[in-house]
Amino acid sequence: MKKNKLILASASPRRSEILNMFGIKFEIFPVDIDETPFKNESPEIYVKRVAETKVLEASKNRKGIIIGADTIVWKNGFLGKPENKADAENMLKKLSDSSHFVYSAVSVMDADNNKKVQTSISKTMVVFHKLSEEEIALYIQTGEPMDKAGAYGIQGKGGVFIKEIHGSYYNVVGFPIDLVYKSLKNFGIELL
Repeated sequence: MKKNKLILASASPRRSEILNMFGIKFEIFPVDIDETPFKNESPEIYVKRVAETKVLEASKNRKGIIIGADTIVWKNGFLGKPENKADAENMLKKLSDSSHFVYSAVSVMDADNNKKVQTSISKTMVVFHKLSEEEIALYIQTGEPMDKAGAYGIQGKGGVFIKEIHGSYYNVVGFPIDLVYKSLKNFGIELL
């Protein structure tokens, strides 16, 4: 492995947990950027723009290999983190008994040697079982949906609602490890 420091430009505990699985050392340096979607912005363009902006913003204050990511849930529009319990309920009703897509972008740059950013995008289809109003209410009471895009976490209690996925499980968690692996390998950092 190169001696370059690895910096994760994210405060996401899930992204940190996934990187920790590989036993590599990294620094967490979250950045505060405007993540408001532009009018008529496609999900692919949105996640790419946000992930790249996170990396570029972090590079103003940190040197090393910087990795940034962004994930969104898409069902006839963006489904971000719910603003309140009513918003979470509406999102879960919208996802019930249907399919939706999760998009993630992973951006990596070497802030020591150049400013070139490499970005990859992952898209996964998720199919939900039909949810009863009682199931939705009980799930919201757990508090789990409140900090998750689309108001659910596949890696938590929300996993019981998922009938099937087509694509990367880790993409739905919010950090497609296959893209992370390939991207970091391109910069000389081996996870295995």
